[in-house]
Amino acid sequence: MGDIMSKLGLAAPLALALMSPAAAQEPVAQTLAGTRLDIVATGEVNAVPDIATIGAGVVTQAPTAAAAMSDNARRTAATVAAIRKAGVADRDIQTTSISLSPQYKYADNQPPVITGYQASNRVSVRFRDIRAAGPILDSLVAAGANQIDGPTLSIDKPEPLLDQARRKAIATARERAALYAGATGLRIKRIVAISEGSYEAPMPRPVPMMMMRKEAAADSSIEAGEQRVAISVSVTFELE
Repeated sequence: MGDIMSKLGLAAPLALALMSPAAAQEPVAQTLAGTRLDIVATGEVNAVPDIATIGAGVVTQAPTAAAAMSDNARRTAATVAAIRKAGVADRDIQTTSISLSPQYKYADNQPPVITGYQASNRVSVRFRDIRAAGPILDSLVAAGANQIDGPTLSIDKPEPLLDQARRKAIATARERAALYAGATGLRIKRIVAISEGSYEAPMPRPVPMMMMRKEAAADSSIEAGEQRVAISVSVTFELE
């Protein structure tokens, strides 16, 4: 038993000895011999969106719930078939909502009376060829969709653009630091620290919902325009 206790007694100091180097690895504030300069800079890149997301819906009404749902399912199936026929992949078609609600008639001093039912089915469609989105919208309306909203324009792979923005931000920070150093008769000795701040993703442009009818023959088009991708960095310089 004494041997066991002695081994256990040695274990605690040994554990502390093993832990002490890790505990000592705490960040130590760097002391600057020269002047500290903190710069916050932003890098921006403009790019043309390459993804458009649009919501398409079918709203139907009928005297009974079953009839409303049946008619809605038939017209929704035709709408989705038109989307697939236009070349949109299954991964870019997603059902977002299905609803059924009673329709009421209200009269003075009378309880509401159900006059029918309204069924709704909505899908989200992502277009990877924005130029093809407009004609596809027209085909959706022809197939039975009577509710369209969007588009939400986005950039499929923003990371390379963010890297460009990062480089621009660092270049701007260096130029600004050189300006301060020259204005104060100093020079840049080194960069002490760099931290990345927030980045500004492209903001979708909201478009109000549009109710469309089959007989409305319009040649829809979507203009992609440009979106801004921006990122900010904080850079600490030492001047001497």
